[in-house]
Amino acid sequence: MGFIIKPMVTEKMTKLTDKSSEDKVVKHKGEKRTILAQPKYGFIVKPEANKLEIKKEVEALYNVTVVDVNTIRYAGKRQARYTKAGLVKGQKNAFKKAIVTLKNGDSIDFYSNI
Repeated sequence: MGFIIKPMVTEKMTKLTDKSSEDKVVKHKGEKRTILAQPKYGFIVKPEANKLEIKKEVEALYNVTVVDVNTIRYAGKRQARYTKAGLVKGQKNAFKKAIVTLKNGDSIDFYSNI
């Protein structure tokens, strides 16, 4: 265990969670269909974690049913800045992000432990 580093609580991820948590009504040729909400949450995970391990850990930690897991790998970016000591060069760490889709009706409250 221990593949999840931290949940993503950024403004962009919160907007995606809110958008995916609403039921949608779709009209097609005069017929209305309701698509049930499947909320999505983001996590920063270890780069060696695979989708099955991420799914098991989220289900164990938050007591929810995971329907789908999408993963994205980000490369470390080079950074340079000017300081009193001159030009300082470095590199940000590479990381992996997981977007987890939950079953309809399930939700995760990241702020419950505060």
